[in-house]
Amino acid sequence: MHCVGRRKLSLQHPKLVQHVVDFQAPSGLKALPHVDDCFIALGTTIKVAGSQAAFRAVDFEAVVTVARAALAQGATKLGVVSAMGADASSAIFYNRVKGEMEQALQDMAFKTLVIARPSMLAGNREALNQPSRAGERIGLALTQLLKPVIPANYRSIAAEDVARALTRTVKTAGTGTYRLLSGEMQGAAARH
Repeated sequence: MHCVGRRKLSLQHPKLVQHVVDFQAPSGLKALPHVDDCFIALGTTIKVAGSQAAFRAVDFEAVVTVARAALAQGATKLGVVSAMGADASSAIFYNRVKGEMEQALQDMAFKTLVIARPSMLAGNREALNQPSRAGERIGLALTQLLKPVIPANYRSIAAEDVARALTRTVKTAGTGTYRLLSGEMQGAAARH
């Protein structure tokens, strides 16, 4: 298994080969071996990125670059984490970039494209070297408190549920483009 990222993971496994790539100059992607399936979970926030341009560089350009590299190395199936509300014609910058990314991937020649559109992701951000955000902590607490009355697509979702649903769907889906909404992915880790 090969993992491409902006920094090395602390995770170690004998079958895991990590490729640290500077997405501003992604020549390291040319060294990737043949792949069958590709999964992309690259993303940031405008606050962390520092500007809209820097956000777009990760959430659009880096995602599309990795997808093109995977396609060039033989991948026929692609699974990608996008966002609820992704829409290329949205007036909201974040949603527009996510929608443009989805459209760019659809325009590629993947046999199978699975797009996960989670709601607010729940999980340990510090473990991923991501800053803790007060608004997000409050939102997660509220969604847990109000869970019985919040429609499934709008509830916060565990990152593990998104990962399990995405990998399972990429492995089993036929030809075409599939979108997994947050409600469909809820509890996927427990259903393995």
